[in-house]
Amino acid sequence: MECPSKNQISKNKLEETYDVVVVGAGHAGCEAALACARLNLETIIFTVSIDSIALMPCNPNIGGSSKGHLVREIDALGGQMGINIDKTFIQSKMLNKSKGPAVHSLRAQADKADYSRQMRTTLQHTEHLTIRQAEVSEILTEPYQEVESKESLMSFKDSDSNQKLNVQPEDISKDYEKLNKNIENKKIIGVKTVSGAAYYCKAVILCTGTYLRARCLTGEMIAHTGPNGLMAANYLTDSLVQNGVEMFRFKTGTPARMDKRSLDFSKMQEQKGDERVVPFSFTTNPEDVQIDQVSCWLTYTNEKTHEIIRDNLDRSPIYAGVIEGTGPRYCPSIEDKVVKFPEKDRHQLFIEPEGIHTNEMYVGGMSSSLPEDVQYAMYRTVPGLEHADIVRCAYAIEYDCINPNQLYPSLEFKKIHGLFSGGQFNGSSGYEEAAAQGLIAGINAAMEILGKEPLILDRSEAYIGVLIDDLVTKENHEPYRMMTSRAEYRLLLRQDNADLRLTKKGYKVGLIPKERYEWVLKKERLIQAEVERVCAVVVGANQKTQQVLKKYKSVPLNTGSTLAELIRRPELSYELLSELDQDRKELPYDVVEQVNINIKYDGYIKRQIKQVESFKKLEKKRLEKNFDYDAVSGLRMEARQKLKMYCPVSIGQASRISGVSPADISVLLVYLEQYYHNKNKS
Repeated sequence: MECPSKNQISKNKLEETYDVVVVGAGHAGCEAALACARLNLETIIFTVSIDSIALMPCNPNIGGSSKGHLVREIDALGGQMGINIDKTFIQSKMLNKSKGPAVHSLRAQADKADYSRQMRTTLQHTEHLTIRQAEVSEILTEPYQEVESKESLMSFKDSDSNQKLNVQPEDISKDYEKLNKNIENKKIIGVKTVSGAAYYCKAVILCTGTYLRARCLTGEMIAHTGPNGLMAANYLTDSLVQNGVEMFRFKTGTPARMDKRSLDFSKMQEQKGDERVVPFSFTTNPEDVQIDQVSCWLTYTNEKTHEIIRDNLDRSPIYAGVIEGTGPRYCPSIEDKVVKFPEKDRHQLFIEPEGIHTNEMYVGGMSSSLPEDVQYAMYRTVPGLEHADIVRCAYAIEYDCINPNQLYPSLEFKKIHGLFSGGQFNGSSGYEEAAAQGLIAGINAAMEILGKEPLILDRSEAYIGVLIDDLVTKENHEPYRMMTSRAEYRLLLRQDNADLRLTKKGYKVGLIPKERYEWVLKKERLIQAEVERVCAVVVGANQKTQQVLKKYKSVPLNTGSTLAELIRRPELSYELLSELDQDRKELPYDVVEQVNINIKYDGYIKRQIKQVESFKKLEKKRLEKNFDYDAVSGLRMEARQKLKMYCPVSIGQASRISGVSPADISVLLVYLEQYYHNKNKS
């Protein structure tokens, strides 16, 4: 199809051409659009309202347990979220500091309006990026056929040795003919808006968040709007369904906002930020984020609160059967908490400011869809909220999203070439999960247009890899939330080493500048050299050593010891032992941090690296997009159906699909060895 020129206006019709169209300007859409534009692709981003760019309709905070890891990884790949929160936070904390470094997570309360404003400014000053306020109502597609050639199948390579294998034409011709029949795939060619304007492009990235056919519920009152009363997007779902996309209906919610002047903070516990703030972005100067922080506050529900909720459950849309969508298990409404945890006589509530220039306070932990009069009654039973004035009522919101099993790990639709998606539209929850997916979708849309390999992070490389693998491989019947417990290799996937893990990949993609890449290489060398030096330094059981150990309540030495052995003691660290290390040179703080962790957890890290090596072996055994599972005798029917549905890209991914047993994987491995891995006898 021949596309029109960049701007072409005929009677009653506008037509424009771009490289990439991004639908939605939330956290996913912003990252996707910025990635494409920064890779010099002409990009247009659509939003139902310019004022909703990077909006935080729920709690205006970034990070938290596991989510802080995602933000650090986004930053290491060249994304914007970490930079933006460093500019706009009003309180910052490192969570789980009493535990090991694997679960340390940054969390920052943002100035809601400033966060959105700063991100909007970034988009507006990015070359190759156009912002358009309009509702996209239709995706434009045409038939598309993509099959492997006989030549490419015959040149199959062993994933471990990278050696070309001997696959004979007679072995492949039967399956090749199958691949060429009944191809129903499509490819994207553009989108249309409600006004009828057409925007032609090479790739579309859907980041619609909670706007598709959205409706907000507060008791018996139902408003067909998106979050914060913004316009819903009511037309795109039909177009997606017509193009064979399977849709889900999910739900989330948000609590009321209170007028700060009506609250009694003397009845609450003050929650201050960290004395020394750690920035989210590896590019932020730590001194620039040492600011005066605002306080948050802690209070609790009580039995009177719970009694009011129980007495009015019949008026809750959740329990009255009015809500169709499935809500998030790990972020339940206060009604759910009271019903599902009847043994608890109180629940924590965090009263947090929405910004510096507003009196609105967010009541974290008490989202609801109860009627307005019930909300006033229950909130006013909470200590400190007895005279609370509600600025915005709590509400539940239902919206359309997709079954993410329809996506490749690149976040491209399996049956619509050039159509990518990210964020809550993929069935996830949370700003951080959304931004991570948006960045990967944007990168991979750009890679496809530029004719390069997609960026696919596996579970051993990043929390982003865990997030996407869980979405595209597992059955998700509720909004997905990232948690540290979902990551098998979390000791390796710490928030403090995200730059060491991922900056090289960001540089290869083209989003990380050379100077930043070279600093990471230098940082690696500094860490390795210092670890080796410290492991070779021996201290004697002399008086000075014993005094230092006594100061930190550590067991005295009977004989000489290396500094590394002392650092591994729980009560000691690399920094604390500086006075015993005469040859120590001054090193950057982040290098010191890595040296301490690498020495202290050396045994655990080595053990996990071995686990990753075993994991990688299965990940390297690749499966073709159109692999014929019907030809594999011995596969159980359920496994065959699931494998055909999910189209895994590797044996490793196949092994994580529900319904595919270890025995099925063994059958697949034997088949691959017999069919593809007939090595040349010579």
